[in-house]
Amino acid sequence: MLKDFPVLNEKETRAGFGEGIYEVAKANDQVVALTADLAGSLKLNAFMKDFPERFVQCGIAEANMIGIAAGLTIGGKIPYTTTFANFSTSRVYDQIRQSVAYSEKNVKICASHAGLTLGEDGATHQVLEDIGMMKMLPGMTVIVPCDFNQTKAATIAIADYKGPVYLRFGRPKWPNFTPENEPFIVGKAQQINEGTDVSIFACGHMVWEAMKAVEQLEAEGIRCDLINIHTIKPLDVDAVVKSISKTKCIVTAEEHQKNGGLGDSIAHVAGEHCPCPQEYVAVNDTFGESGKPADLLVKYGLTAGHIIAAARKAIARK
Repeated sequence: MLKDFPVLNEKETRAGFGEGIYEVAKANDQVVALTADLAGSLKLNAFMKDFPERFVQCGIAEANMIGIAAGLTIGGKIPYTTTFANFSTSRVYDQIRQSVAYSEKNVKICASHAGLTLGEDGATHQVLEDIGMMKMLPGMTVIVPCDFNQTKAATIAIADYKGPVYLRFGRPKWPNFTPENEPFIVGKAQQINEGTDVSIFACGHMVWEAMKAVEQLEAEGIRCDLINIHTIKPLDVDAVVKSISKTKCIVTAEEHQKNGGLGDSIAHVAGEHCPCPQEYVAVNDTFGESGKPADLLVKYGLTAGHIIAAARKAIARK
């Protein structure tokens, strides 16, 4: 229940990645970090200091970085590529499709500064299509953790997970509420709250907004089933079906386009197993803009208040 997830502090999810890759590198000498001129932004300083022989600075040449990473897997290395989410996907989609996904290479594509909360860098950097792009690639695992602790745990876990992975996280400091050192299980959804009136599925930064929404809804007597879908693919179908079978209505919340993201994945499951009303809290077919992260979430409809309104609408449509 919500009371089991107290806020511990506020930390950037990208810092969770930095700590995670450093920890896993200490335990596994096959882990290699590559970056496209963004080592500081991806919090790789500790890794570079202690494992310089396993660090590759590729410069502003993201396509080349993906090619190098694919090649390193042939020798048994576990490469983690690092840059902003927009440059990790849109700029190198051909290389990922051909050299990583089609070739089934064990590359971990680690993407920071995703979504609107990148803030002032604006639309050219605020990728909102990447979840859809990456989940459509055959064999690609897509992970969107919700806070510092979960990002760190996911970064560690994917070293032992065979196959290509897209790991998406963000720039700003954000509430950190998942238990420290809790093991991360790829493809296993996390139950945050249990209820019978509405199912709320969220990922990434939106899990925190959903938690705030659930607190207010429950004060009104609306019982919410809140599930953190940190793994978009493979999706925990059993958890989704179990929840919607009981509530008979859905809200999805994501820092991504409405088209192609978490909401669409949930809708596919619902359509196959338990059709019911669904409301989307997501960016509606538009690019972002420069601004403060909190202001952008308000403008583009990604706040606790928007989740509350969506929940009421979904319940009314039952």
